[in-house]
Amino acid sequence: MPLTQDQKNRISEVIKDILLRRIDNFPEHGAQIRNAPFHKAFLECFKERLGPLNIQMPYLIAIASWLHGLNTSIGTGFENISHILSGGYKRKFTGAYKLKVKTTQASQIENIIRDLKAGTYLPDLNRENELIFNYPDTDQEVDSLEFTVDTYIEKENEIIAIELKSVRPNSGEGRGEKQKILYGKAALKCLHPDKDIKFLIGFPFDPTAEKSTGYDKERFFNYLIEFKKFFASNEVLLSSELWDFLGDSKGTMRDILDVIAETVAQIRERQET
Repeated sequence: MPLTQDQKNRISEVIKDILLRRIDNFPEHGAQIRNAPFHKAFLECFKERLGPLNIQMPYLIAIASWLHGLNTSIGTGFENISHILSGGYKRKFTGAYKLKVKTTQASQIENIIRDLKAGTYLPDLNRENELIFNYPDTDQEVDSLEFTVDTYIEKENEIIAIELKSVRPNSGEGRGEKQKILYGKAALKCLHPDKDIKFLIGFPFDPTAEKSTGYDKERFFNYLIEFKKFFASNEVLLSSELWDFLGDSKGTMRDILDVIAETVAQIRERQET
């Protein structure tokens, strides 16, 4: 089913909050730019390439800083929208709330990571779940790795944990993410042995796609550095696939983009009056 009016209103409020804070911080031409001698020194190497843009270097640095802040705000916005759609919430299993895993699970996780790194096995969600979800009840417990779930959804017979990634993971990050997710699944299974456990990674959009809501998982996995060595396709939700999953409806991503466009239009109209 399409977004409800309540969901649209709540998403619109998330967008307004991002826009209004970023509007106030947008750097004006001629405004005093903070000192950035190292940036300026490095950018001299690209002076000829930047020349056709006709942007003064201090202003370019200010815009880049502003965009970094916008990216951070949008990343938080993705989390908030995911909660609105799914009814989930952010949950931390850190510090005093750190979970436990069985020693058998911890051993299997390290075996899985080692085998994936070496290429002995390809990522296989069913195989890996079989290895970490089966353990003797009498097994001793050890501390799990600490982890945070961006969108935690608990149902009667199922727990779904989603890690949201709004930027391209760095080289080598795939191994750490996989290890954290395996420990997260193992720990949640120990905590809720009678429930199905899913732990997925979600990317809100596909930067390699031509259409705003489009995606190509094979191409996207090749775009990520060493990611396909550790993750199977069915562990990743990409672009409209993610939003349809969260909203339990086809076309959810397009609906969200429409809400954003409507909210932007409202704010621009108020600015002009």
